[in-house]
Amino acid sequence: VQLVEAGGRLVQARGSLRLSCVGFGRAFSRHFMGWFRQAPGKEREFVGGIDWSGSYTYYTDFAKGRFTISRDNAKNTVYLQMNSLKPDDTAVYYCAARLGAQYESWGQGTQVTVSS
Repeated sequence: VQLVEAGGRLVQARGSLRLSCVGFGRAFSRHFMGWFRQAPGKEREFVGGIDWSGSYTYYTDFAKGRFTISRDNAKNTVYLQMNSLKPDDTAVYYCAARLGAQYESWGQGTQVTVSS
């Protein structure tokens, strides 16, 4: 499946932003979808994920309570809603798809910049 992210932009601290990730391929709805981010000079880190049905979501500690992942399989799209943004959230955000243990498809990333 091919993935394309969108929605990244410059936003002020305490603001909100919703990223989207569109999947091109018939098997999109079968994939577990993850969101990752990579800040300048740092390792890529997991943000959270959602199972194929949308029934189960998972978040890393910094995302809990502020970020929400959802999906619409009819639109082949997964979303990352981010609230109460902080300058530390500045990063390139990526979505990724997997059927098994490994993520086999990655998007190109979308830049999120949070100003203080």
